[in-house]
Amino acid sequence: MTTTNEIADKIASEQSLTKAQAKTIVESVFKQIADAAQSGAETSVPGFGKFKVKETPAREGRNPSTGATIKISASKKLTFTPAKAIKDALNG
Repeated sequence: MTTTNEIADKIASEQSLTKAQAKTIVESVFKQIADAAQSGAETSVPGFGKFKVKETPAREGRNPSTGATIKISASKKLTFTPAKAIKDALNG
């Protein structure tokens, strides 16, 4: 797993920035994606992919311990769809 600190370290070394500057940039990018998601907007990063909020409808489920039927509330989740170039690189 790659962490934000590891991403920032790589950016710092590649772009001649301090680690603190690079970490600020990385955190800012992720904050902008999160802010866009909270407002319901899609974030598209060409060559990388799209972040999009998806509505999950309410449904019935089962409590695994008791087997009782329970209602699972509707919710939102953040999805990521990789760009074609990323998919192709992953799949050879």
